[in-house]
Amino acid sequence: MKKFFTIACAIIVGTASFAQTDTLWNRGGGAILNFNQTSLTNWAAGGESNLSTTILTNFYMNYKKGTTTWDNTLNMNYGLITANNYADIRKNEDRIELISKYGQYAFADDFYYSGLINFLTQFAPGYDYVSDPDATTALSKLMAPGFLTAAIGLDWKPGKGEKFSLFASPATGKFTFVLDETIAATEVDTINGKNRFGVTTGESFRAEFGASMIAALNTPLGKNTSLSSRLVLFNNYTDPIAEHRGNIDVDLQNNLNIKLGKYLAATLFVQVLYDHDISIPTFDENDIQIGSGPKTQFKEVFGIGLSYKFE
Repeated sequence: MKKFFTIACAIIVGTASFAQTDTLWNRGGGAILNFNQTSLTNWAAGGESNLSTTILTNFYMNYKKGTTTWDNTLNMNYGLITANNYADIRKNEDRIELISKYGQYAFADDFYYSGLINFLTQFAPGYDYVSDPDATTALSKLMAPGFLTAAIGLDWKPGKGEKFSLFASPATGKFTFVLDETIAATEVDTINGKNRFGVTTGESFRAEFGASMIAALNTPLGKNTSLSSRLVLFNNYTDPIAEHRGNIDVDLQNNLNIKLGKYLAATLFVQVLYDHDISIPTFDENDIQIGSGPKTQFKEVFGIGLSYKFE
Protein backbone atom coordinates (compact mmCIF):
# COMPACT_ATOMS: atom_id res chain seq x y z
CA MET A 1 0.00 0.00 0.00
CA LYS A 2 2.84 2.42 0.88
CA LYS A 3 4.54 1.69 -2.45
CA PHE A 4 1.30 2.24 -4.33
CA PHE A 5 0.73 5.56 -2.52
CA THR A 6 4.24 6.74 -3.40
CA ILE A 7 3.77 5.88 -7.09
CA ALA A 8 0.37 7.60 -7.14
CA CYS A 9 1.83 10.78 -5.63
CA ALA A 10 4.63 10.76 -8.19
CA ILE A 11 2.13 10.47 -11.03
CA ILE A 12 0.02 13.32 -9.64
CA VAL A 13 3.04 15.59 -9.17
CA GLY A 14 4.34 14.73 -12.63
CA THR A 15 0.95 15.39 -14.20
CA ALA A 16 0.63 18.73 -12.41
CA SER A 17 4.09 19.81 -13.58
CA PHE A 18 3.31 18.71 -17.12
CA ALA A 19 0.05 20.70 -17.11
CA GLN A 20 1.94 23.91 -16.42
CA THR A 21 3.94 23.73 -19.65
CA ASP A 22 1.82 21.73 -22.10
CA THR A 23 -1.11 23.55 -23.71
CA LEU A 24 -2.08 20.61 -25.95
CA TRP A 25 -3.96 18.91 -23.11
CA ASN A 26 -7.35 20.02 -21.81
CA ARG A 27 -7.90 18.59 -18.32
CA GLY A 28 -10.71 18.92 -15.83
CA GLY A 29 -13.51 17.25 -13.97
CA GLY A 30 -15.86 17.53 -11.08
CA ALA A 31 -17.38 15.76 -8.10
CA ILE A 32 -20.80 15.94 -6.46
CA LEU A 33 -21.50 14.60 -2.97
CA ASN A 34 -25.18 14.08 -2.18
CA PHE A 35 -26.45 13.42 1.34
CA ASN A 36 -29.95 12.60 2.57
CA GLN A 37 -31.39 11.81 5.98
CA THR A 38 -34.82 10.63 7.16
CA SER A 39 -35.57 10.29 10.88
CA LEU A 40 -38.88 8.88 12.15
CA THR A 41 -39.97 8.46 15.78
CA ASN A 42 -43.38 7.07 16.71
CA TRP A 43 -44.51 7.83 13.17
CA ALA A 44 -48.07 6.53 12.84
CA ALA A 45 -47.99 6.28 9.04
CA GLY A 46 -44.97 3.97 9.14
CA GLY A 47 -41.68 4.23 7.38
CA GLU A 48 -38.03 3.75 8.21
CA SER A 49 -35.25 6.05 9.34
CA ASN A 50 -32.28 6.07 7.00
CA LEU A 51 -29.18 7.85 5.82
CA SER A 52 -27.89 7.84 2.26
CA THR A 53 -24.96 9.37 0.47
CA THR A 54 -23.76 9.24 -3.14
CA ILE A 55 -20.61 10.57 -4.74
CA LEU A 56 -20.54 11.17 -8.51
CA THR A 57 -17.23 12.01 -10.19
CA ASN A 58 -16.18 12.80 -13.74
CA PHE A 59 -12.65 13.47 -15.00
CA TYR A 60 -11.37 14.12 -18.50
CA MET A 61 -8.04 14.54 -20.31
CA ASN A 62 -8.34 15.55 -23.96
CA TYR A 63 -5.45 16.05 -26.37
CA LYS A 64 -5.50 17.87 -29.69
CA LYS A 65 -2.60 18.71 -31.98
CA GLY A 66 -2.98 19.33 -35.68
CA THR A 67 -4.90 16.42 -37.18
CA THR A 68 -4.75 14.24 -34.03
CA THR A 69 -7.25 14.03 -31.17
CA TRP A 70 -7.27 11.84 -28.07
CA ASP A 71 -10.23 12.04 -25.66
CA ASN A 72 -10.19 10.28 -22.28
CA THR A 73 -12.99 10.17 -19.69
CA LEU A 74 -13.17 8.47 -16.28
CA ASN A 75 -16.48 8.21 -14.41
CA MET A 76 -16.61 6.82 -10.87
CA ASN A 77 -19.81 6.70 -8.81
CA TYR A 78 -20.55 5.11 -5.44
CA GLY A 79 -23.47 5.33 -3.05
CA LEU A 80 -24.58 3.85 0.28
CA ILE A 81 -27.88 3.76 2.15
CA THR A 82 -28.78 2.47 5.59
CA ALA A 83 -31.66 0.04 6.15
CA ASN A 84 -33.45 -1.65 9.05
CA ASN A 85 -33.28 1.55 11.14
CA TYR A 86 -29.55 2.09 10.53
CA ALA A 87 -28.68 -1.56 11.31
CA ASP A 88 -27.56 -2.38 7.76
CA ILE A 89 -25.56 -0.47 5.18
CA ARG A 90 -26.36 -1.27 1.57
CA LYS A 91 -24.98 -0.16 -1.77
CA ASN A 92 -27.29 1.76 -4.08
CA GLU A 93 -24.87 3.05 -6.73
CA ASP A 94 -21.60 1.63 -8.07
CA ARG A 95 -19.82 2.35 -11.36
CA ILE A 96 -16.31 2.55 -12.79
CA GLU A 97 -16.11 3.51 -16.46
CA LEU A 98 -13.11 4.49 -18.56
CA ILE A 99 -13.51 5.70 -22.15
CA SER A 100 -10.58 6.44 -24.45
CA LYS A 101 -10.96 7.52 -28.10
CA TYR A 102 -8.08 8.29 -30.46
CA GLY A 103 -8.74 10.02 -33.77
CA GLN A 104 -6.81 10.99 -36.88
CA TYR A 105 -8.18 13.54 -39.37
CA ALA A 106 -9.96 11.89 -42.30
CA PHE A 107 -11.72 14.52 -44.44
CA ALA A 108 -14.08 17.52 -44.44
CA ASP A 109 -12.67 18.95 -41.18
CA ASP A 110 -15.24 17.16 -38.98
CA PHE A 111 -14.49 13.49 -39.69
CA TYR A 112 -11.81 11.37 -38.03
CA TYR A 113 -10.64 7.79 -38.38
CA SER A 114 -10.90 6.65 -34.77
CA GLY A 115 -10.28 3.81 -32.37
CA LEU A 116 -12.20 3.50 -29.12
CA ILE A 117 -11.82 1.50 -25.91
CA ASN A 118 -14.51 1.38 -23.23
CA PHE A 119 -14.04 -0.41 -19.90
CA LEU A 120 -16.84 -0.83 -17.35
CA THR A 121 -17.03 -2.55 -13.96
CA GLN A 122 -17.83 -1.79 -10.29
CA PHE A 123 -16.14 -1.36 -6.90
CA ALA A 124 -18.00 -3.63 -4.48
CA PRO A 125 -20.33 -6.68 -4.30
CA GLY A 126 -24.00 -6.21 -5.18
CA TYR A 127 -26.95 -8.11 -3.69
CA ASP A 128 -30.65 -8.66 -4.33
CA TYR A 129 -32.11 -7.66 -0.96
CA VAL A 130 -35.64 -8.73 -1.95
CA SER A 131 -34.83 -12.42 -2.34
CA ASP A 132 -31.72 -12.32 -0.12
CA PRO A 133 -32.32 -9.79 2.72
CA ASP A 134 -29.30 -11.03 4.69
CA ALA A 135 -26.96 -10.43 1.73
CA THR A 136 -25.43 -13.89 1.85
CA THR A 137 -24.84 -14.35 -1.89
CA ALA A 138 -23.34 -11.65 -4.10
CA LEU A 139 -24.85 -11.21 -7.56
CA SER A 140 -21.94 -9.10 -8.80
CA LYS A 141 -18.45 -8.02 -7.79
CA LEU A 142 -15.40 -6.21 -9.14
CA MET A 143 -14.83 -7.70 -12.63
CA ALA A 144 -17.90 -9.91 -12.20
CA PRO A 145 -19.01 -8.57 -14.51
CA GLY A 146 -16.48 -6.48 -16.32
CA PHE A 147 -17.08 -5.23 -19.87
CA LEU A 148 -14.44 -4.25 -22.41
CA THR A 149 -15.37 -2.82 -25.80
CA ALA A 150 -12.84 -2.13 -28.55
CA ALA A 151 -13.92 -0.53 -31.83
CA ILE A 152 -12.48 0.99 -35.01
CA GLY A 153 -14.54 3.34 -37.15
CA LEU A 154 -15.36 6.87 -38.25
CA ASP A 155 -16.02 9.71 -35.81
CA TRP A 156 -18.03 12.80 -36.77
CA LYS A 157 -17.27 15.79 -34.53
CA PRO A 158 -19.04 18.88 -35.93
CA GLY A 159 -17.86 22.24 -34.63
CA LYS A 160 -14.63 20.73 -33.25
CA GLY A 161 -16.67 18.14 -31.36
CA GLU A 162 -17.07 20.25 -28.25
CA LYS A 163 -20.81 19.56 -27.92
CA PHE A 164 -21.63 16.55 -30.10
CA SER A 165 -19.91 13.53 -31.60
CA LEU A 166 -21.14 10.48 -33.50
CA PHE A 167 -18.92 7.42 -33.69
CA ALA A 168 -19.84 4.54 -36.02
CA SER A 169 -17.92 1.28 -36.16
CA PRO A 170 -18.47 -1.76 -38.40
CA ALA A 171 -15.80 -3.64 -36.44
CA THR A 172 -16.48 -3.79 -32.69
CA GLY A 173 -15.41 -6.40 -30.18
CA LYS A 174 -17.37 -6.66 -26.93
CA PHE A 175 -15.90 -8.81 -24.17
CA THR A 176 -17.68 -9.84 -20.96
CA PHE A 177 -15.72 -11.06 -17.93
CA VAL A 178 -17.13 -12.86 -14.88
CA LEU A 179 -14.01 -13.45 -12.76
CA ASP A 180 -15.76 -14.90 -9.73
CA GLU A 181 -16.26 -18.67 -9.71
CA THR A 182 -19.49 -18.61 -7.69
CA ILE A 183 -21.17 -15.94 -9.81
CA ALA A 184 -19.93 -17.56 -13.03
CA ALA A 185 -21.34 -20.94 -11.95
CA THR A 186 -24.77 -19.60 -10.95
CA GLU A 187 -27.13 -20.50 -13.79
CA VAL A 188 -29.94 -17.99 -14.31
CA ASP A 189 -30.86 -18.68 -17.95
CA THR A 190 -31.66 -22.38 -17.68
CA ILE A 191 -32.80 -22.64 -21.31
CA ASN A 192 -29.50 -21.49 -22.82
CA GLY A 193 -27.27 -22.57 -19.91
CA LYS A 194 -25.94 -19.10 -19.08
CA ASN A 195 -25.34 -17.09 -15.95
CA ARG A 196 -26.80 -13.68 -15.20
CA PHE A 197 -24.45 -11.84 -17.55
CA GLY A 198 -24.85 -13.99 -20.66
CA VAL A 199 -21.69 -16.06 -20.18
CA THR A 200 -21.95 -19.84 -20.42
CA THR A 201 -22.46 -21.22 -16.93
CA GLY A 202 -19.14 -22.03 -15.28
CA GLU A 203 -17.07 -20.00 -17.75
CA SER A 204 -15.53 -16.59 -17.10
CA PHE A 205 -15.35 -14.99 -20.56
CA ARG A 206 -17.59 -14.26 -23.52
CA ALA A 207 -16.60 -12.55 -26.78
CA GLU A 208 -18.92 -10.87 -29.25
CA PHE A 209 -18.14 -9.21 -32.57
CA GLY A 210 -20.38 -6.80 -34.43
CA ALA A 211 -21.16 -3.16 -35.20
CA SER A 212 -21.68 -0.24 -32.83
CA MET A 213 -22.71 3.40 -32.76
CA ILE A 214 -22.05 5.93 -30.00
CA ALA A 215 -23.65 9.37 -29.90
CA ALA A 216 -22.49 11.82 -27.22
CA LEU A 217 -23.95 15.23 -26.41
CA ASN A 218 -22.63 17.79 -23.91
CA THR A 219 -24.47 21.10 -24.01
CA PRO A 220 -25.61 23.93 -21.74
CA LEU A 221 -29.38 24.35 -21.42
CA GLY A 222 -29.17 27.67 -19.62
CA LYS A 223 -26.88 29.80 -17.52
CA ASN A 224 -26.71 27.28 -14.68
CA THR A 225 -27.98 24.09 -16.33
CA SER A 226 -26.14 21.56 -18.48
CA LEU A 227 -27.01 18.21 -20.05
CA SER A 228 -24.71 15.30 -20.80
CA SER A 229 -26.18 12.44 -22.83
CA ARG A 230 -24.73 9.28 -24.32
CA LEU A 231 -26.38 6.63 -26.48
CA VAL A 232 -24.57 3.35 -27.20
CA LEU A 233 -25.95 0.78 -29.66
CA PHE A 234 -24.36 -2.60 -30.37
CA ASN A 235 -25.36 -5.40 -32.73
CA ASN A 236 -23.68 -8.81 -32.47
CA TYR A 237 -23.98 -10.03 -36.04
CA THR A 238 -21.86 -13.12 -35.26
CA ASP A 239 -24.21 -14.48 -32.58
CA PRO A 240 -24.20 -18.32 -32.86
CA ILE A 241 -28.00 -18.22 -32.55
CA ALA A 242 -29.08 -16.86 -35.92
CA GLU A 243 -32.42 -15.40 -34.74
CA HIS A 244 -30.55 -13.28 -32.16
CA ARG A 245 -28.41 -11.48 -34.74
CA GLY A 246 -31.02 -8.78 -35.21
CA ASN A 247 -30.99 -7.82 -31.51
CA ILE A 248 -29.65 -4.38 -30.60
CA ASP A 249 -28.09 -3.73 -27.18
CA VAL A 250 -29.08 -0.25 -25.96
CA ASP A 251 -27.45 1.89 -23.28
CA LEU A 252 -28.88 5.42 -22.92
CA GLN A 253 -27.53 7.72 -20.21
CA ASN A 254 -28.69 11.25 -19.39
CA ASN A 255 -27.10 13.44 -16.74
CA LEU A 256 -28.76 16.78 -15.93
CA ASN A 257 -26.77 19.18 -13.74
CA ILE A 258 -28.29 22.32 -12.21
CA LYS A 259 -25.94 24.69 -10.42
CA LEU A 260 -27.63 26.18 -7.35
CA GLY A 261 -24.64 28.07 -6.00
CA LYS A 262 -20.87 28.13 -6.05
CA TYR A 263 -20.61 24.78 -4.25
CA LEU A 264 -24.19 23.49 -4.44
CA ALA A 265 -25.84 21.59 -7.28
CA ALA A 266 -28.77 19.34 -8.11
CA THR A 267 -28.24 16.34 -10.36
CA LEU A 268 -30.54 13.92 -12.13
CA PHE A 269 -29.07 10.78 -13.70
CA VAL A 270 -31.29 8.49 -15.76
CA GLN A 271 -30.11 5.31 -17.49
CA VAL A 272 -32.06 2.90 -19.68
CA LEU A 273 -30.28 -0.35 -20.49
CA TYR A 274 -31.25 -3.37 -22.59
CA ASP A 275 -28.98 -6.31 -23.35
CA HIS A 276 -30.56 -9.44 -24.79
CA ASP A 277 -27.82 -11.59 -23.25
CA ILE A 278 -28.43 -10.45 -19.66
CA SER A 279 -31.06 -12.57 -17.93
CA ILE A 280 -33.18 -10.97 -15.21
CA PRO A 281 -34.98 -13.44 -12.90
CA THR A 282 -38.75 -13.25 -12.50
CA PHE A 283 -40.18 -13.99 -9.03
CA ASP A 284 -43.69 -14.79 -7.83
CA GLU A 285 -45.44 -13.25 -4.82
CA ASN A 286 -43.48 -15.60 -2.52
CA ASP A 287 -40.13 -14.45 -3.95
CA ILE A 288 -39.63 -17.80 -5.71
CA GLN A 289 -37.99 -17.64 -9.13
CA ILE A 290 -40.40 -18.73 -11.84
CA GLY A 291 -38.40 -17.73 -14.91
CA SER A 292 -35.77 -15.43 -16.38
CA GLY A 293 -35.07 -13.49 -19.53
CA PRO A 294 -33.91 -10.18 -20.99
CA LYS A 295 -35.70 -7.11 -19.65
CA THR A 296 -35.35 -3.35 -19.93
CA GLN A 297 -33.34 -2.05 -16.98
CA PHE A 298 -33.95 1.42 -15.57
CA LYS A 299 -31.93 3.50 -13.11
CA GLU A 300 -32.69 6.97 -11.75
CA VAL A 301 -30.53 8.88 -9.27
CA PHE A 302 -31.53 12.33 -8.03
CA GLY A 303 -29.70 14.36 -5.45
CA ILE A 304 -28.81 17.77 -4.12
CA GLY A 305 -25.43 18.24 -2.55
CA LEU A 306 -21.95 19.70 -2.58
CA SER A 307 -20.40 20.25 -5.99
CA TYR A 308 -16.83 21.05 -7.02
CA LYS A 309 -15.61 21.56 -10.57
CA PHE A 310 -12.09 22.22 -11.80
CA GLU A 311 -10.39 22.76 -15.14
